[in-house]
Order: sequence, then C-alpha cells, then structure tokens
Amino acid sequence: MTETSEIPGFYKLSPTERMKVVQKMTGITDEEAKTLGNTGGLPTEVADRMIENVVGGITLPLGIAVNFLINERDYLIPMAIEEPSVVAAASNAAKMARVKGGFRVTNTGPIMIGQIQVISLSDPNGAKKQLLNRKEAILAKANEQDPLLVSLGGGAKDLNVKVVPSIKGPMVIAELIVNTGDAMGANAVNTMAEAVAPVIEQLTKGRVLLRIISNLADRRLVRASAVFDKDAIGGEEVVDGIVYAYAFAKADPYRCATHNKGIMNGVAAVGIACGQDIRALEAGAHSFAAKQGAYGPLTAWEENADGDLVGTLEMPMAVGLVGGASKVHPAAKVAIRILGVKTAIELAEVMGAVGLAQNFAALRALASEGIQKGHMKLHARSMAMSAGAKGKLVDVVAEEMVRQRKVRFDVAKELVKKFGEGERTS
Repeated sequence: MTETSEIPGFYKLSPTERMKVVQKMTGITDEEAKTLGNTGGLPTEVADRMIENVVGGITLPLGIAVNFLINERDYLIPMAIEEPSVVAAASNAAKMARVKGGFRVTNTGPIMIGQIQVISLSDPNGAKKQLLNRKEAILAKANEQDPLLVSLGGGAKDLNVKVVPSIKGPMVIAELIVNTGDAMGANAVNTMAEAVAPVIEQLTKGRVLLRIISNLADRRLVRASAVFDKDAIGGEEVVDGIVYAYAFAKADPYRCATHNKGIMNGVAAVGIACGQDIRALEAGAHSFAAKQGAYGPLTAWEENADGDLVGTLEMPMAVGLVGGASKVHPAAKVAIRILGVKTAIELAEVMGAVGLAQNFAALRALASEGIQKGHMKLHARSMAMSAGAKGKLVDVVAEEMVRQRKVRFDVAKELVKKFGEGERTS
C-alpha cells in the first residue's frame, strides 16, 4: 500500500470508482480487479445495497448433496463451501441413512430471546418483581412494533427476568421471548427490545444499557436422529469405533472442537447457500455446546440392541426465509427453490439433518480408513490447481500426488513442471 487508508467520501463512490482507488493504492491489475468484479450471480447494484464500500464479490463453489431422506421426504441439498470432500461425505452418509429410513427431525419452534440490560439499581430483586408484575403491558408494547408478525401467530409471548451478578455489580436482565415465525428475527426482536426500554426504565428506576437479541437460541432447537445399519456402514468394528470417537469428544474439549466443527461444515454450507447468518449459527452452536459449564459435543452416538449405530443431534438453528440475504441474493433464492423448503422450521430441520450426516461421515472416516484418505484425494485437485495445473493436467498431477502419498504444494509444483513439459513436447 502506497498511500493512507484514510479515504474521505469512499462510501459515496460507486463500486467501479472504489475499485479504481483500491487499484491505485495497492497495485492490483485490471485482470485482478475484473476477477473481483465477477460477483457470481449477484448483481453489483444489489451487492452495493447489501453491505458497505462494495468493490465486487467472491464466489464459493455450490454443490448439491444427494440421497437425503428427511422426515420421509426427499431433498436435494445446496451446499456452498470451499472445502473438498464435504458434499461427497454428506451424500454418502445420507445414502447409508436411507437403509433404515433416513433422518427424523423435530423442532421446538422459532423462538428467540431479546435481552434488555438494566443497571444502576438500588434494589435489583425489587426491580425484577416490578417488571414481572407489569409483564402484560411490556409484552403489549413489544407487539405494537410488528402487528404483521403478531397477525401471523408470532410476536412477544413471554417475559423472563433475572438478576445477574457481574464484575460491575448486580444487574437486571429482562428477556423478551419472541416467536419470530419465518424470520431469523434479529430485526424484529431488536426493535421490540428498543421499544420496551423506556417502559422498563420507568418501572425499575434504573438505566437501560444494552437492548439486543441473544444468539444463544436455546429455545429454537432442532433434534435430528438416524439409525445406520451396521452392515451398511462397515460392520461392528466401525460401529464400535464411532462410539469410541464420540466418547473421546465427550471427554476432551480439544477433540470436541473438531467434532463440532465437522457438524458445522454441513450446517454452514447449507446456510451460506441459502443466505443465512452463519456467524449467528456458529455462535449459537458453540455457546449451546458449552451451556452446561463444559464444552461438549452437539451429537451423541450409541449402539442399539440390534448392533446398529444410532446418532442424535440437538442444537440451536436460528434461520429465516423472510428478510435478510435469503430474499435479496439471487443465488440464495435459487438455492432455496432447489431445496424446496416452505418455512423457516423446515429449513432448520434440513440443516440439522445435514449436520448429523456430516458428523457421521467424519467419524466413520476417522474410525475406519482415517480422515486423510478420502479428503486428501479431493484436496489434491485443489493443490494441483494452486500450483498452476489446468485442464486435464489437474487430474494427472492430483492422481500422482495421491499415488505417492505426498499431497503438498512443493510436490505439486514439481509435478506440474514435469508433466506440463511432457504435454508441450507431445
């Protein structure tokens, strides 16, 4: 960078003008700028209204996971992700699950929590009592903010109040319990929290500070389960190995972090494809995993009386089909059409099933052939391309690296040079 990053009025420029400024300061070429300008199905004018200071876009591969049978319905699952083997693993896991009827998923409804923080209180417990005594009035004020949501059966349904000790002394937290319907709910819940803040201040004689949704959506859970036939997945040894792998995750947070990351490989990939807030999904998942005071797995695995493997998943799933990128991003809208879901609850259930499938696939690979064999076979192609291979040379280099069991960038560079020269002289 050759100049200061302090650029007055940068936000007022068009995306093209912003890019010219970036080019001047960083030296990126016209070809590189053109690459960023290719927004992958998202018109630049739409992108420019979604976030600030837009100069272009970045595209992830979109794959379709197949074989999914969820609550006796077949689905094609759009997944946007950069990591190789994830889509293939999900498809293979779903195929194995079909032997015993696929995935069963239930939910607890689209309930979110909005928190209002009250500080500077002389009598926190008295303030709590005051708020609970006026619960109906507070809920009525909240519901005035979104009459359409209320007319559809949603809205603020309850008020929870707690006194929380903190390093700054006790504070009162009033929690709006909101049915957000087919929306993820952040805008609706935050608007309600803002609206009731003056009422809460008046009742408590304290000062309201934060008014914000919680991403620990522990009242918005999905619960997925599946039975995997022991013979379909490789026999008793594989079943036993997966249960041992789960026991490892349950006993050790270092292993558990990777265990849960595998679940989120599936959940986040569907979330990205369908225009969901994956940061909220990640935050909710991992905080839920630690809610009992120690970080634990979001899935459980056991052997049933027939010797088959039984997997269950329970996790928050705050997703929406109303508002947000799911209604703005053209590619997300197409992905949702491919998926064929009609409600936010259905989308959440599908994502829960994919998370369970992804976890099963990873554990099965770990407990049998090892995670690297299949993963590195697919990763080798990306490595070959990063080393400069193109066209048929990609597969040639990838296959040779796998044969040598050396999937590394330096090896890929050597093979590209070796086989590339062979192509030129043939």
